Amino acid sequence: MAGSAIRVHVNGQTHQVEVSADTPLLYVLRDRLGLGGPKFGCGLAQCGACTVTVGGTAIRSCMTPVASVGDRAVVTVEGLGSEQHPSPLQHAFIEEQAAQCGYCIPGMIMSASALLHQTPHPSDAQIRGALNGNLCRCGTHLRILRAVKRAAGEQA
Repeated sequence: MAGSAIRVHVNGQTHQVEVSADTPLLYVLRDRLGLGGPKFGCGLAQCGACTVTVGGTAIRSCMTPVASVGDRAVVTVEGLGSEQHPSPLQHAFIEEQAAQCGYCIPGMIMSASALLHQTPHPSDAQIRGALNGNLCRCGTHLRILRAVKRAAGEQA
């Protein structure tokens, strides 16, 4: 199937990509734009490794057709901060040593980012609910929860 020029706004920059309209956003982010944060996990929107925000809402990029994004801003973990200047949320994950293998962490951070955008001071139940669809096989769940609480406190 022939591709068409599709414009996407990712991490504050506009990109024109030649892809089929039904190409998953994840493939555009990784293969066309070279962003390694969003990961391929299950390909079924069940593990959360591919989570990014679109218009401030957490979505699973493995099942989101790139054409459905429209003019809404896409943000990946790379768009939150840098190694030299991490965002408060990224800093909290570092301080709490929330990563073990780290594969799930970009998706966890992006789900938490969407939560904190909508609910700056979430309860424990709200944090657990927002991260419910993100899987971590290493078992750092408690550290991840502490990191989100820390980031919420740093935003105050």
